Amino acid sequence: MSVDGNGPGADENTAAGDEEKEMSTVAAAADDPDRLPEPVPARPSLVRRLLRNRTARATVAGTLAGALLGAGTVAWQTGTLPLIGPAPCWDSLSDSTMSALFGERRTEVEEQKLQPDSRGRGLIYGQCRITSYKDEQVRRQLTIRVHKLDGLYGSDARQWPEEFLAAGMVALGEGLLGMASSSRAWLAVPQSCTGRPSEFEGPVVVDVGMGPAGLDVQSEYEREDRAALAHAVVDATNGVIRDLGCSGVYRGPELPKDVVTWQNTQPDAFCGIKGLTLPAEYRESLARIRTSGDGAPARICESARDYPKASVRMTTVVDPTLADVFSQDVLKGGTSFKGSNGHGSFNVTRAVYRARCQSGYVIFMLEQKDRVGKTDFALLRTLMPAYIEAESERVGCGHETVTLPQP
Repeated sequence: MSVDGNGPGADENTAAGDEEKEMSTVAAAADDPDRLPEPVPARPSLVRRLLRNRTARATVAGTLAGALLGAGTVAWQTGTLPLIGPAPCWDSLSDSTMSALFGERRTEVEEQKLQPDSRGRGLIYGQCRITSYKDEQVRRQLTIRVHKLDGLYGSDARQWPEEFLAAGMVALGEGLLGMASSSRAWLAVPQSCTGRPSEFEGPVVVDVGMGPAGLDVQSEYEREDRAALAHAVVDATNGVIRDLGCSGVYRGPELPKDVVTWQNTQPDAFCGIKGLTLPAEYRESLARIRTSGDGAPARICESARDYPKASVRMTTVVDPTLADVFSQDVLKGGTSFKGSNGHGSFNVTRAVYRARCQSGYVIFMLEQKDRVGKTDFALLRTLMPAYIEAESERVGCGHETVTLPQP
């Protein structure tokens, strides 16, 4: 498989001659979720093509195993031939991506066949897990999941955004509906491959997790791990597209150079939103912020006092594809409230509002995760209307007026 660019996602086993003329890779248009990336990926090497055929794979495996065992060498680990076997996780992860993630350590792969699971209401397609070892000690573990985001039952409205819509994440680049950090990454599978989501459903996504979500590390390690996870999720999504019988390929990610860092709060432009003023009684408790990178399908700002555990999180989901994931909270998350162009609901710790904008639905979500100031959990009621009004102007939704019911 080949991807555009010279980064770690490039496949070193591309075919020669006329096959190289076929490698023209362009991402699917970001503003058209029904369009698959047009060019087909370059054909894999002859060995990899043969090994995708089960009969040929068994023949090659038996021949190589006999040669290696005759030399006193173990031929495979967990049923997979080293070096020349199909790539891990639906024959998707390139050698360079595996090296960036695990170095030269021994790895074991557990891979499920991709298919909708009726017991999971058709939302679950399968997963792949890779574990690396130093001697017999586990060093790293990567989990790749393929699933449809659920809004009807609300199963993906809480934990999935907590991990995969976080302030430490950045956009994968133009044409790639997804985000990445040093511990999490996700990318949507094109709708023309999986079908347009029904009402209250989100897209089918491939998400990648490694270690604890949001773990803060030194910036240089963060860049390396973020790049490795970004390439892994693009590689894996291309493998899913092919495994589901669709054509096309996503190009490699284009990440910003800088990582997301904590900054001092600007009280007159809280979370970088012009016109959103943080009340004086909360400024000491929310003295620090960090905001996710620009150009992503969601903008996330986290705020705290002087440590990285966020007390407040504000999430603006600007891609309509993701809006239905929050349907349960919009309709049944607590006390209802309305605005000039939308509606929502709120409780003590969470408020979610859905507005109709020119580009489709936009979600405004404010979460209070800890006590702030001397008023415990009153910040949400105080800040939510001002946040919606100021943020709607920033994202181009126009003027929005919101009033929360009085207690």
